[in-house]
Amino acid sequence: MQKRKLGNSNLEVSAIGLGCMGLSYGYGPATDRQDAITLIRSAVELGVTFFDTAEAYGPFANEELVGEALAPFRNQVVIATLQSEYSLWWREPEKDILPTLEELGIGFVPFSPLGKGFLTGAIDETTTFDSNDFRNTVPRFKPEARKVNQVLVDLLGNIASRKHATAAQIALAWLLAQKPWIIPIPGTTKLHRLKENIGAAAVELTSDDLHDINGAVANITVQGARYSADRQQLVNR
Repeated sequence: MQKRKLGNSNLEVSAIGLGCMGLSYGYGPATDRQDAITLIRSAVELGVTFFDTAEAYGPFANEELVGEALAPFRNQVVIATLQSEYSLWWREPEKDILPTLEELGIGFVPFSPLGKGFLTGAIDETTTFDSNDFRNTVPRFKPEARKVNQVLVDLLGNIASRKHATAAQIALAWLLAQKPWIIPIPGTTKLHRLKENIGAAAVELTSDDLHDINGAVANITVQGARYSADRQQLVNR
């Protein structure tokens, strides 16, 4: 696993981290505790040294889970909680945040780097979510929005086939290519997805690849708000 430094802090962590929220909260029923511990420890074995958790993911349940899972590796890993959403379908940080961070020498940790799962290509207009999955309330995940937004996933899929990668890996590799101090934290509950996400660190996008992606994305208007009105108020606080 490649390593990166979070800005001028000299805090060096794996180029891809693991966001642990979904193991306890947000995307339906919590993962079986032992299965979740096994997944987190598998991430360590695969070279991940950067893990994200928060009090709100439970509350406390996710912090306790991550603490138990990483206790044997506590001196080998970094546990964090200060991300901002950034991905190919939410590029707002590019306007003011990224230039400011670069000027100040501060690293950046994007959450939802795979668009809450949509950029993986595993979700389409017919997909149904668990009743406890917050995406049921997200305008961007309404079936009609998903149908329109599929064009972005198709773009990633076309580039992925050319690079012998997956759409998810291209989305993560694109983030890594933006700045050397960006460390995305994709979340997952599945070992094969964990391995897939980690594999993105080995995907090299050329300047031509990035030009093609940016040019194509510039012509795509993502449909639907990121959050429901109620949730957006919480995000803005």
